[in-house]
Amino acid sequence: MPRPLRIAFVAYRGNMQCGGQGIYLWFLARELTRLGHEVDVIVGPPYPDAMPFASHVTEVENEMFWARWFMKDWAGFLPRPNPLRVFHPLHFYELLASRIGFLPEPFAFSLRAFRTLAGRIRAGAHYDVIHDVQCLGYGLLGMQALGLPVVTTVHHPLTVDRRASFVRDQSLRDAIGTMQFYPIGMQAFVARRLERVITSSTAGADQIQQDFGVRPERIAMLGNGLDTELFSPDPQVERSETEILCIGRASDPNKGIRSLVHTLALLPSQVTLTLVDSPQSEACTWARERGCADRLRLAGRVTTDELIRLYRRAALVVVPSRFEGFGLPAVEAMACGTPVVTTSAGALPEVVQTGGGGITVAPDDPEALARAITDLLTHPDERHRLGAQARPRIQTAYAWPHIANRTANLYTAVKAAKKGC
Repeated sequence: MPRPLRIAFVAYRGNMQCGGQGIYLWFLARELTRLGHEVDVIVGPPYPDAMPFASHVTEVENEMFWARWFMKDWAGFLPRPNPLRVFHPLHFYELLASRIGFLPEPFAFSLRAFRTLAGRIRAGAHYDVIHDVQCLGYGLLGMQALGLPVVTTVHHPLTVDRRASFVRDQSLRDAIGTMQFYPIGMQAFVARRLERVITSSTAGADQIQQDFGVRPERIAMLGNGLDTELFSPDPQVERSETEILCIGRASDPNKGIRSLVHTLALLPSQVTLTLVDSPQSEACTWARERGCADRLRLAGRVTTDELIRLYRRAALVVVPSRFEGFGLPAVEAMACGTPVVTTSAGALPEVVQTGGGGITVAPDDPEALARAITDLLTHPDERHRLGAQARPRIQTAYAWPHIANRTANLYTAVKAAKKGC
């Protein structure tokens, strides 16, 4: 086995409930330590679950002014117990940036992470590689200037989210706000200068190359990981014949939830939709407008155990997205032996073809989606075949040990190339 590596992860948000970046950070760090490597984590709020496998976890401060401004949390806006801390330079920058509608977290976190990392190195720490998770702040270039190889993971560039936000905008003021919000210029500038940009699909790689201008040879398509021990079939759980499941926030236009609600109205009356989204989801309004509110169930925020139970119970899982850099719900479903119906957007055709556990239709086409769902619901033998076929293929392609091995091999290659420069 090659010499164990010392890896520092930096991630501006670490909690699994914040999306794929928190899940990716926690599981990849765990798997790398299982391979014998040593991992330190420098992470911003919301902080991750306990990471007992890491050598050090440093929680970087962030007053989260943007989130407080967005939620109109005026009572808790100033730092406690010392409100004057707001005049600390980075705090003050975050306050002003939030006030004008700009997302300050990636830049501010990257500087704090650089300061933390430099302090650890001065104290005698040594790192073979720095692995950023979707921050792409200017502070990463400072880490690189210390002579350290720096790689980053980007499942899809923020340009995808910005385009989705333009779809949601209803006025010129909204569109200007969208233009101001995303730190795309900074992220593209940094991405072009790091040793490697890791992504999880060829669709994601194409988007990074096109929108961030990263040269193809600097992009490494390693796939995304899944805990296939957790996400697994259970024959003791009775499958529904009429329940379809979707994991996605209606507030994110990329997830295609409005189109799915339209589809629900076209399906037979016995078919129900369980949507893992907030009880205050806009999907309720759309379902009432379509006359199918009685067949929509909002599950709210669920635990991992409950999510797995939902996957195992559903007749099939629907992923109606307009773009996915990977498509984790489709992979999780297939790992649980549940067939999927997805759109052909982004990386979804790749993961469905890899797993062999579903079918794809064009995005934003409720009629085509309804036909595909109806076809699978009326053919239980085909659903069973697809689910049984997908499980072993997902294990081979996406189980975390495989992803961690590929990532460690990339670290070794990047380190060797940096040393040879």
